[in-house]
Amino acid sequence: MKCAAYVRVSSRQQDLALQRRAIAKAAKARGDSIASAHWYSEKRSGSGLNRPELDRLRAAVRAGEIRKVYVFRIDRLTRKGIRDTLAIVEELRSHGCQLATVADGFSLEGPAADVVLAVLAWAAQMERAALGERISAARDRIEAEGGRWGRPRAVDPDTLKRARVLEAKGQTIRGIAVALKVKRSTIHRALSQKGHYLPAPAKAQKRKAAPVS
Repeated sequence: MKCAAYVRVSSRQQDLALQRRAIAKAAKARGDSIASAHWYSEKRSGSGLNRPELDRLRAAVRAGEIRKVYVFRIDRLTRKGIRDTLAIVEELRSHGCQLATVADGFSLEGPAADVVLAVLAWAAQMERAALGERISAARDRIEAEGGRWGRPRAVDPDTLKRARVLEAKGQTIRGIAVALKVKRSTIHRALSQKGHYLPAPAKAQKRKAAPVS
C-alpha cells in the first residue's frame, strides 16, 4: 500500500518535526512505509482548503498514487468546520484512500466514523474561534495601554530621516540600504510610507515640587 503523510503548522516560526516524528513512529508500528517523496509539508493556516501541498496530495490521491494518508490530527487537514472536514475525508474515501490520525485517539473507520469526525471538526473550529478571541483581546489591551500591535518596527526615526535625505539627493534604494546598513526591503517600505518606525522615547519632564504650606 502506498502511504503518504500530510503535516501542517500555521506559521513559519513553528516546527514540523514533532508531527513528522509521531507519524513516522506510528506508521512503522502499523507496518507502513512512507517514502520521502510522499511527505507533504506546509506552513499555512488551516482556515481553508486551498493550500499548495494539500492540493498536491489530493491530486495524487485522485490519480490513484496514494492509498493511505497519515496526519498528526484531523485538524491538520482543516480547522474551518464540520462541512469542510467531512468533504475532504469523503473525497479521500471516494478514491479508495484511507485516512489515519496519530494523536486524536479515535478510529476513522466503521459506522461511527462520521460522528467522530464531526465532533473532532467541531472541537477544532471552537479552538480556532477561541484563539481568535484571545488574540483580539490581547490586541485591544495593548493598544488601550498605548502600545503597538504587530511586528516590531525596524526603522527608527533618525535612520528614516537620514534615508530621506539620501533619497532627496538622488540616491537609489540599494545605495541607501548599503549606506545605512539596513535591508533594502525595509528601507523601501519605510520610504514608500508602508513601513513605520518607533517613535523616539519621550523625555520625562521634571515635576515641580509643590509649595510647602
